[in-house]
Amino acid sequence: MSRRVSTLFFDMNSFYASVAQAEEPALMGRPVGVLTTDAPNAACIAASAEAKRRGVRMGTRQNEARQLCPGIVFRPVQHDVCVRYHHAILRAVDTILPVDRVWSIDECSCLLTGSQQDLPRALEIGQALQQAVLHLVHPALRCSVGLAPTRLLAKLAAGLEKPGGLHWLLPEILPERIAHLALDDLPGISWRMKARLEAAGIADVRALYHLDPKRARAIWGNVAGERFIRELRGETVVWPATKRGMIGHGQVLTAGNTSAEGARLVARRLLVKAAARLRREGFYTRSLHVGVKCARAGHIGQGGTIRCTQDTGFLLETFDRYWGQLPQHKPLAVNVTLGSLLAEAEFVPDLFASPEPVARNSRLNAVVDALNQRFGQDTIRYGQLPPHHVPYTGAKIAFGRIPSAEDFRE
Repeated sequence: MSRRVSTLFFDMNSFYASVAQAEEPALMGRPVGVLTTDAPNAACIAASAEAKRRGVRMGTRQNEARQLCPGIVFRPVQHDVCVRYHHAILRAVDTILPVDRVWSIDECSCLLTGSQQDLPRALEIGQALQQAVLHLVHPALRCSVGLAPTRLLAKLAAGLEKPGGLHWLLPEILPERIAHLALDDLPGISWRMKARLEAAGIADVRALYHLDPKRARAIWGNVAGERFIRELRGETVVWPATKRGMIGHGQVLTAGNTSAEGARLVARRLLVKAAARLRREGFYTRSLHVGVKCARAGHIGQGGTIRCTQDTGFLLETFDRYWGQLPQHKPLAVNVTLGSLLAEAEFVPDLFASPEPVARNSRLNAVVDALNQRFGQDTIRYGQLPPHHVPYTGAKIAFGRIPSAEDFRE
């Protein structure tokens, strides 16, 4: 029987901690915890393999990590450095096989074609990819590789062994090869979906694998359930393309910014960053939402539909109006969202609006953007900055979003 795979998925192991070790060779082989921010008892965003063996995980606080792993070294995450390594990894992989899609800062997939799909050849390619990253980027950066006929199975295969695993999944060894996994170990199965499956009598991966696709559609409440089951079984599934709908930034407030005025200035700063991204990525926005998480009132917000714009000045005026309607009760975090995005090619100016102010504001925004990109962040700024400077405001790596080099200069 011919054994063929069409997708190679690679997952960088302990990426943030590995980058810290690559930047500081003295940390190689030592337990490292990478923190969300350089603050007392901040949580770990990642842990090195050495720290993971002692029980340190994402979300572990510094004090707990020290108890679990005496001698652990902490470093704050450096988003710009991690993005630089990400692109170096893509260049290294490209010497072996073109990257088809980037899923996150540390996960990508490649398509195999022709003779590359024969399993022995695919395994050779996977090993060559691992070696390319080690030799062309840094020995600290190891990755696990999975091979399968679908992306879902390839991602599962990559997760079977870390660090440095190379595994394959085909229907002939399923579901036994993944039967030991918990339902929520599968990508796309959240704790809510796990509860829904268990309520429907699906208690383990084996039962999920044999679930009728039409019944899966009913449990999920949409066609995604049927697609998931078919892809889990190795069937070719075409997922619809997603359309970009929003640009958003949020920030947990540091001690120096937890006043009502500090929170306002942080939210305003986030909006300026979001507006610059809007222009750089070629969109207009038709809605603005401003949110605050407060110690007493919980999550509160204001927002609504606005005229189609990419002008920072107009967005700041609208922000002031929305912010004035928000009661301040010990703010803890803020967020801003530009929604209902419209591509520049689809934008039609208002026939009854005077074109000159719009053109003038557009030129002003372009000049400010260009000066900041050339001379550095906040060379030109829109009003007062927050009292406490927080690195990487509006330019943090998030799930599904990798900041560009320009993000760090705005």
